Amino acid sequence: MNLAVAAYEMTAGRAWSLVGAAIGIVGVVLGVLALRRGRGAVVAVGTGAVGAVIGLLVVLMAKGGPGTGYGIVGGYLSLVVGLAAAGLGGLAMRKGARAGARRAG
Repeated sequence: MNLAVAAYEMTAGRAWSLVGAAIGIVGVVLGVLALRRGRGAVVAVGTGAVGAVIGLLVVLMAKGGPGTGYGIVGGYLSLVVGLAAAGLGGLAMRKGARAGARRAG
């Protein structure tokens, strides 16, 4: 495969890293909304975890570095965004638990 052609092709690794990043971004949006509204924190954690796992799998399966077509850069991006979404969802869950404890006590 010519390296110049490989730089512009949509490979399976690149596609999966884009899917993982998109799921992670949805998780970040849901996490921010959960922090504001107090609902949907579990969904934010779940989507963040899925995005992070997809990113981790892309990174682990890559046989080359950036520019080789394996999607390793997008895999790392997906991993980071997924972890951020899970963290935001976890913060929202913790905030909701503290608010519930104040109401009960």
